[in-house]
Amino acid sequence: MKEKILTEIKKIEEHDDVKICLAVESGSRAWGFPSKDSDYDVRFIYVHKKDWYLSIDQKRDVIELPINDLLDINGWELRKALRLFRKSNPPLMEWLHSGIVYYQAFSLVDKLKAIQNQVFLPQSALYHYLNMAKGNFRDYLRGDHVKIKKYFYVLRPVLACIWIERYNSVPPIEFQTLVEELLEEGQLKEEIHTLLERKISGDELDLEPKLTVINDFLEKEINRLEEYTKTLKVSKKDMTPLLDDLFRVVLEEVWA
Repeated sequence: MKEKILTEIKKIEEHDDVKICLAVESGSRAWGFPSKDSDYDVRFIYVHKKDWYLSIDQKRDVIELPINDLLDINGWELRKALRLFRKSNPPLMEWLHSGIVYYQAFSLVDKLKAIQNQVFLPQSALYHYLNMAKGNFRDYLRGDHVKIKKYFYVLRPVLACIWIERYNSVPPIEFQTLVEELLEEGQLKEEIHTLLERKISGDELDLEPKLTVINDFLEKEINRLEEYTKTLKVSKKDMTPLLDDLFRVVLEEVWA
């Protein structure tokens, strides 16, 4: 599959006349809880030639390949990525720290990682992950029987919020790291480990009786985090001059 992904990346570069700086896995495989039939969610950052940027017209800033049953590939143009990085966009931050890197070139990723702590906005990340957790909890985990595989899609953002609250930094992308670092030994952690083993082994995790220990933990933490976010002061940092310089340096480097 990696060879197929690299082939698709090369085709994109040739067809769209761009250079790709980073291509990573971004979905459940990167998070550490894939199923046997999980598809591949590939995300990338690309750079156009200089003349593309010297235009009075707004141009399309994403490249998306048709999705098939196994492969979902799309990417963001460099300026779009930098604008989102300036906002501390959590999905982009996750791309930069994915443990599954299919392709990396040039210095962009290293430069972004070097300044991520200056750019990181805890409030923005907290709101993102908390809203994700609330939406998934509301949609999938109400009632006596629930879509049990959806626990991961609530647990992970809740734990990411707790990480940000505790460490004021970009949370790890791997679910297992969050569990081990943030949860004490006990029934909750044991039930999560059991559920994770079932998912990875390929068990069909559909409608089942709810897991009360996990449900109670999630509901309590979501309510607590909602109150916590109300106490936060929103702060913004003007990183535009620094990111403008970074954009020019990378553009020159890629097309030197």
